[in-house]
Amino acid sequence: MRSWQWLATVVLSATVGAATTALIVSMPRVDAAAAPKLSPADYQEIAQLTNKYAYGIDTCGNNGYDYADVFTSDGEFIDKNSDAGFKAGGRVLAKGREALATLIGGGSRGCKTKLVWTDWSHIMTNLVVTPAADGATGRLYLLQMDIKGPGTIERHGGYEDVYVKTPNGWRIKSRTHVRNKDWHAPALQTADLN
Repeated sequence: MRSWQWLATVVLSATVGAATTALIVSMPRVDAAAAPKLSPADYQEIAQLTNKYAYGIDTCGNNGYDYADVFTSDGEFIDKNSDAGFKAGGRVLAKGREALATLIGGGSRGCKTKLVWTDWSHIMTNLVVTPAADGATGRLYLLQMDIKGPGTIERHGGYEDVYVKTPNGWRIKSRTHVRNKDWHAPALQTADLN
């Protein structure tokens, strides 16, 4: 009787093993080499965009084109931070090089108009870059110095970015200005996300 139990155990084990192997072999494979990857140089170049962005918007350098040129030629800036932008679920304030330069006071405006942020300094911090199929995405906090007078510093939401690699290097495809609590866990959010 014991030989039959032993034989049944062997046959059952072999059947389960074969079925498991067949199941594993039939499962779709994920090719690790096909997953998007970024090199250390890619991360550094993307981080450098945030620095160039800050200098461009703070100085209106090169008539606003230092700012505009961190974007793709059809790049866009989306506002979800202002009351109107938040209420609309986002609104495109500028799309394309000329509109972006003009948005910060350059282009046809000639950097002669004092804008609300003219005396502020943009500081972007806590950048997190994530590889994506068509490039990368990023999130970062926006701090602004002197927003409420000399020597003040305040968080002013953050930016959600889409980055693409162009023949001229990495560029911002879209940048969305969001409110302070946009990324908080739902239980920590407020209705206005501020």
